[in-house]
Amino acid sequence: MSMLQDRDKPRVRERLAAMTGPVTLINFTQETECQFCRETRELLEDLVQLNDQLSLTVYDLVADADQAKTYGVDKIPATVLVGEKDYGIRYYGVPAGYEFASLLEDIVMVSTGDSGLSDETRARLKELADPVHLQVFVTPTCPYCPGAVRLAHQFALETDRVTADMVEATEFPELSVRYQVSGVPKTVANDQSAGEGMMPEEEFLDRILLAAGRKA
Repeated sequence: MSMLQDRDKPRVRERLAAMTGPVTLINFTQETECQFCRETRELLEDLVQLNDQLSLTVYDLVADADQAKTYGVDKIPATVLVGEKDYGIRYYGVPAGYEFASLLEDIVMVSTGDSGLSDETRARLKELADPVHLQVFVTPTCPYCPGAVRLAHQFALETDRVTADMVEATEFPELSVRYQVSGVPKTVANDQSAGEGMMPEEEFLDRILLAAGRKA
């Protein structure tokens, strides 16, 4: 079954034409697939048919526990984007709705290896002395969420000190409760709230650096 409709494939193929290097999509699922695991896998299968520089590897979260540990994946469905290296860019939940655009933009970004961030942001990210784990909670119908996900993933590509997850809030309700997600997008940095809503690049960076300095 195809998740992408035929009428959408030319536009997706055109966007992926901007790729300059190979990207591997690594999908974690399980034998008895979870809710939205099948949809996620089928969506990725559709994507790799549209550009020869895209490839897909599928792992079982349980049977391939060593691979899950290697990539730090602890829940499904999960998608890892790998270019020249693993930049720490993760999708937890099906990247559907508005988040499909985030996935396409990230694929192109990973293929080029260029975060597209401003020189000032690149320089300030060097201030990070310790690792920062970002989680951006989203829903597929939120038009502001892709911008927040995009920034978090740009930060992850720019520096090895940042890893960044898109987390679909309704698919992981226990995490939404834990981090008191009442609106999306909500960004969590090292288990500390870093704010809600879409923010400009400079403000987003300020909040991340502040949250990173408030580690328990």
